[in-house]
Amino acid sequence: MHKISVSLSGHQTSVSLEQEFFELLKKFASEQKTSVAAIIQQIDAMRKPGSNLSSETRIWILKQILKTSK
Repeated sequence: MHKISVSLSGHQTSVSLEQEFFELLKKFASEQKTSVAAIIQQIDAMRKPGSNLSSETRIWILKQILKTSK
């Protein structure tokens, strides 16, 4: 597992991702010319209250893969 620490709305939190997901997240951040933290902040802003940020990040990554495979 890879733990990513980010500041969201003024408080520190972390996202735990398997190495494969982390590598994909870095790839998408590079392609979008942004940072991993910025993507996680976007995911946090879009997620439903009470949902798990690590899970939502994995779902976001899978959606990106589906977009690029079309």
